Amino acid sequence: MTTDIAYRYITRLPGVRSGAAIVAGTRIGVHDVVGLIVNGAGVDDVVRSFPELSRSQVYECLAYYEDHREEIDWRVAEQMAEGPA
Repeated sequence: MTTDIAYRYITRLPGVRSGAAIVAGTRIGVHDVVGLIVNGAGVDDVVRSFPELSRSQVYECLAYYEDHREEIDWRVAEQMAEGPA
């Protein structure tokens, strides 16, 4: 899959979340959203967990995941290995 697709809500900022893909205007990583989804949460559950996100932003995180599955799977696995803070 091509990785040069433009995303309306997804960005990367040097020094923010180690350069991981985040939802623009937040510090919420795409991997944070995907981590909830792969553990059984629905889109509405994600919006309740991150009320600053819109449903559109959550769906775009899922689209980004489809295009960058290896990267996001790695970040989700890394985050889950760290356990709760």
